[in-house]
Amino acid sequence: MFKVIRKGTLALAVAAVVLLALGVGLGPVFPSHVGTLRLLPGAAAQTAAPASGYSDKLQVFAQVIDLIQQNYVEPKGSKEIIYGAIRGALSTLDPHSSFLTPEDFRELQIETKGRFSGIGIEITLRNRILTVVSPIEGTPAFRAGLQAGDQIIKINGKPTRHISLTEAVRLIRGPKGTKVTLTINREGFVKPRDFTIVRDIIPIRSVKARIIPGGIGYIRVASFQDQTDRDLRNYLHKMRLTLKPFRGLILDLRNDPGGLLEQAVQVADEFLSHGLIVYTRGRSPREQSMNFYARPGQEGEIRNFPLVVLINEGSASASEIVAGALKDRKRALVVGTKSFGKGSVQTIIPLEDGSALRLTTAYYYTPSGRTIQEKGILPDIQVKEREIPPGKSLQALRDEALERHMRGEGLTDKPWNQPLTPEELKRDPVLAKAVEVIRNWPPKKLARRRPSSP
Repeated sequence: MFKVIRKGTLALAVAAVVLLALGVGLGPVFPSHVGTLRLLPGAAAQTAAPASGYSDKLQVFAQVIDLIQQNYVEPKGSKEIIYGAIRGALSTLDPHSSFLTPEDFRELQIETKGRFSGIGIEITLRNRILTVVSPIEGTPAFRAGLQAGDQIIKINGKPTRHISLTEAVRLIRGPKGTKVTLTINREGFVKPRDFTIVRDIIPIRSVKARIIPGGIGYIRVASFQDQTDRDLRNYLHKMRLTLKPFRGLILDLRNDPGGLLEQAVQVADEFLSHGLIVYTRGRSPREQSMNFYARPGQEGEIRNFPLVVLINEGSASASEIVAGALKDRKRALVVGTKSFGKGSVQTIIPLEDGSALRLTTAYYYTPSGRTIQEKGILPDIQVKEREIPPGKSLQALRDEALERHMRGEGLTDKPWNQPLTPEELKRDPVLAKAVEVIRNWPPKKLARRRPSSP
């Protein structure tokens, strides 16, 4: 989750792990984006006086820099040494804290606009192993067959053991048309395999939709960007005009790696009329403890229809906030498999030379007070993805799905108002279960669930 402090604005964002807009990345991640992004006002972060006991160590640090510049076998500039020292300091913290050079910081800002150059994946360090959170739908990484949980063993032949997220981003990103080779270890692989992927501009359309026979709407959110809530609201409006009666909605957050916190709050608010949506807690109550509530009285007539939310292991950060809020508030039934478990908040703090710190400053919690960090959201009804028929491999199924997508036969490749067919539902058991739940609403699980505190 990210928090960003930017010149002149204060914004929040909810990114699912590390946004690789820098060549891989998720969706938006700025004031109101991925994780919990917050920008400090002003040209640069406020600089505090060194804490007691630091002065002696700072003298040693200055002495080391001087010795390196005078005696190291090759010439090294002070910028290179100091940036390296900052990276080293942040590497002692957690996988999501990192240093952004001025170039990295600019690219992060570009990515939050929903368009960047890369391959289209979200990554994190899990148990010190570089791991794919989720490929972004429709991107080179998605088309190449990368999937949530893949372990990246090498990047262009360079081992990723002990690599930082910042360094991984630097190696994976690159200009449109160039190639990057990722060596992937995956459950079921006899040995790691190489995936060579051509980088491209990644324009992300975050919201897609279809309708399901019987008056049911289906909305897929691929990531949370600055226009996600607006696009979702537009689809809801069209569905309410088209579907008579409007019997319910399926909100698909599977493989959604996150995005803007502000957008996660607004999307959840579309379906809630009151109460807490999410809150954050950090060391500083004033700066890092925030509560986000649903707004009362707006478009209340659209808040009462049956709602099912779909999640899986690729649903992270902002998508977990939405799923957790709707589950805790007893507004929706959650179907699928356990989500990723990214519940920390990163603050992006600009520095004087145009660089920035991405610093973990807080955790976020669902309305019931539960942390998502490393625990994820548990579905009310667990349904695994399509079972593997006898004689077929998981890779063969994924190849078939990819071929259908390339032919424009994927769930969201068709016009939004073209009804889903029985064959399409048959290929997606999680979605099929959600349709069954809405057709038999209200479900017993939702009725039995205890109400959460307001």
